[in-house]
Amino acid sequence: MPKVTVDGSEIEVPDGATVLQACEIAGKEIPRFCYHERLSIAGNCRMCLVEVKPGPPKPQASCALPAADGQEISTNTEMVKRAREGVMEFLLINHPLDCPICDQGGECDLQDQAMAYGKGHTRYEMNKRAVTEKYMGPVIKTIMTRCIHCTRCVRFAEEVAGVEEIGAVGRGENMEITTYLEHAAQSELSGNVVDLCPVGALTARPYAFEARPWELRKTPSIDVMDAVGTNIRLDSRGREVLRALPLLNEDVNEEWASNKTRHAVDGLYRGRLDKPWVRRDGALQPASWAEAFEAIAAQAKKAGDKVAAVAGPLVEAESLFAVKKLLADMGSTLLEGRENGMDYDTSSISAVNFNSTIAGIETADVILLIGTNPRWEAPLVNTRIRKAAKKGAKVFAIGAEVDLTYPVEWLGNDAALAANLPEVVTKAFADAERPAMIVGGGGLNVSGLQAASLALVDTLGLIKDGWNGYNVLHFSAARMASLMLDWAQPGGTADISAAKPELLFLLGAEEARGVDLESTFTVYIGHHGENGAKTADVILPGAAYAEKSGTYVNLEGRVQTGERAVYPPGDAREDWTIVRALSDVLGKALPFDSLDALRDAMAAEVPAFANEGELADYGWDMPKLDAGSPSGEIAYPIADFYLTNSIARASNTMQRCSAELIHGEEFAEAAE
Repeated sequence: MPKVTVDGSEIEVPDGATVLQACEIAGKEIPRFCYHERLSIAGNCRMCLVEVKPGPPKPQASCALPAADGQEISTNTEMVKRAREGVMEFLLINHPLDCPICDQGGECDLQDQAMAYGKGHTRYEMNKRAVTEKYMGPVIKTIMTRCIHCTRCVRFAEEVAGVEEIGAVGRGENMEITTYLEHAAQSELSGNVVDLCPVGALTARPYAFEARPWELRKTPSIDVMDAVGTNIRLDSRGREVLRALPLLNEDVNEEWASNKTRHAVDGLYRGRLDKPWVRRDGALQPASWAEAFEAIAAQAKKAGDKVAAVAGPLVEAESLFAVKKLLADMGSTLLEGRENGMDYDTSSISAVNFNSTIAGIETADVILLIGTNPRWEAPLVNTRIRKAAKKGAKVFAIGAEVDLTYPVEWLGNDAALAANLPEVVTKAFADAERPAMIVGGGGLNVSGLQAASLALVDTLGLIKDGWNGYNVLHFSAARMASLMLDWAQPGGTADISAAKPELLFLLGAEEARGVDLESTFTVYIGHHGENGAKTADVILPGAAYAEKSGTYVNLEGRVQTGERAVYPPGDAREDWTIVRALSDVLGKALPFDSLDALRDAMAAEVPAFANEGELADYGWDMPKLDAGSPSGEIAYPIADFYLTNSIARASNTMQRCSAELIHGEEFAEAAE
């Protein structure tokens, strides 16, 4: 490891580190615009200048200069100061300096660094350059006159998102950043360029001119749009969440978030349930909490132990635990967390877990995808697979061909291939050190395919010392927590239907596929009035994820908690508190009166819930399944990436993304 001296202090830096990274290790702040830790080095903004000896007697760009043994690096000499002032003056020659009206004001790198490193005045008196606005779709607003050509957005689209749709046209002063033929950016991750843009040339269209950053209350939370468990920050003002931004978590989402994670928040305020409803004479009518509870109690008395519950995809663990305890006191174990009717074996949670881990999958050297479209089911897992592919990993796939943003050898769309893999696949796995297989919801929905995939564990050598390459890719935020809390019947919702319950609780469930909701007394606890509410006999308004503190377990078994950002609207309440109050009316009082007490009880039953931020240890237990003979085409479970849950479907932004990016509708832009 080379030793360098930074402003008189000698430090050791890793092999391959740059001078900029060496300065950061030494605790020095180096200004930059084009450099980003997760993108390739461009070296085109020249803001990161430092003085290096031995070397030419001039400032050098530290981002592109390798750190070498014996270097003496100076970050605060007069030469460096004057050089940075000169670079800043050049950057501001054509910048419109519209900070008071710029939507990036208050969180703009250019603004901050101009204050810290700029000269305070300019000698340039000619007219500034102006650039026509570019259309980049429903989530990105452009003011390209501000662009300083750092090319972060270009490199992100190419290197991380894998959709090469943003680039530069023209040269010199005439250079402009645009999407190809100025169409909408197609990538599910395109919203990240807003965070990357250091100058306000790219801003979030749905959030534009809504608030200044110092007006917002910032709350850490967990995203529920998929099962990745993206760490996010909810920015709210008053009782409204205005935006969601990703938080850094190297093990989960790095610092990225999908467009759905970022921009579905406007769906929190449309189509909401804000008061209890009771069906009288065939029609739903507003009611008080007491009246709603009385109606449920009357039916519960008739039903006895013929009670069941189905949970939806957005429910937190606390509500699942509370409902489970209530049903147990009523004498029932009819719980199902897979509302879409899937009935794969859940006797071993390790066999339905993403065992390689999200961060670990990027180290795999050969990957087999079975019945999954990770680009839609888990975009941030797809970026990890893309990293593995860029390092040389071979990727095979069984399923309908889609663009996954990296080279894939498609084997066909016949589920029988899982039981009879081509020789090219078995040979690639035989030579692999870290082989991995990912089975998606489309695969699990095919009879016999789960058994066939588990049979491949030994055939392909997926289990090695310190490595487990068998993975199941879930796409519902509530899935792993529900499995840990035994919300699963051997036959899925079909078992619920066969039991003919007389009282059915729908916990945020909109489908309950296969269950006869028309002839069953149904209680819906949820936040949006979709299908589950329309067929319910009693509606109890619950809280959305931003309106409650909750525990979620992501697809790799990582336990994470999110905090409440705002309060639920109207008479809506947090789901577990509704269940607790109902238990009193039913004469089955639950033994917890606070969130902490509930979490303690939940951790006592499933100790993994006490270890926030850590992976649950499921061990490895291969379930004994009859040999599967899967056949037929595989259908992916997600037909529209932007409309996968009740919050997203209520979102104007997601509806427009779906219409424009999935269905090809065109939207005319008004002149500004």
